[in-house]
This record gives sequence, structure tokens and C-alpha cells, in this order.
Amino acid sequence: MRAAEDAGHVLARRLGLPDNDVRAMSLLVDSEDPLGPVELGNRLGMRSASATELVDRLEAAGHVRRAPHPRDRRRVVVEVTESGRHAILTELGPLLARFDRVAEGLGAEGSATVVAYLRAIAGEQRAFGAQEEARP
Repeated sequence: MRAAEDAGHVLARRLGLPDNDVRAMSLLVDSEDPLGPVELGNRLGMRSASATELVDRLEAAGHVRRAPHPRDRRRVVVEVTESGRHAILTELGPLLARFDRVAEGLGAEGSATVVAYLRAIAGEQRAFGAQEEARP
């Protein structure tokens, strides 16, 4: 986990953004459901006003945009723009190439085992998080 945090710090520095801004973009890209500024702030553990400032900053930089919620016209969601995705992928390119080399070294069977393991771990992490949300 520490190595992933370190990579996140490097990515933030290369993008010229605070760490939380990069975490926010990552949450937006990874989320299965559309996130509004409030939900994004909740996931980052920040107040609504701070989340709004974060979204304003990312929007001004062209990395995200506010859009109407797909099912609730009263709400807005935050979406990563193509230029935001491009900026992240450009900076992550060398790291992703390293990941590809590791996968090639494992072969098809080894890679399949690692993927199955990581999917199972991610499922357990989601279940652990859901347990916490269900606690009174």
C-alpha cells in the first residue's frame, strides 16, 4: 500500500495537483455510480465546502466538468474530462509499461492467478467497507 501511496504522490506532483485532487479523480474514474460533489467529499472524508472547492479547482484546470445527474435533474455529477484522462494516462504511461513487463514475465497462467487474487481481495475490501457503512 505504501508503494501505491508513493506513486500517487509522484502522479500528483507531475500533474501539479494536490494529492486529494488526484485521489478525487481516481475515485471518479473508478466509481460505478455517478458521484456529485457531496458524495465525492464523503468518500474523501472532507466537508461539503472543501469538496466544492476541490471540484472548482479541478474544473478550472479542465480535468473535470459538472454535468446533470442522469436520473435526478436537481443534482449534478462530476465527470473526468477527456483532457483529464489524457493527463493522467500520459503521466502513468511509464508505470503502466512497467506493469505490462511484470505481467509478461508471469505468463498467461501466472497473470490469471494474480488477476483472480486481486479481484478476490478487492471484493473482500468492498465487503469490509460495506460492513462499516452498515454499522450504527
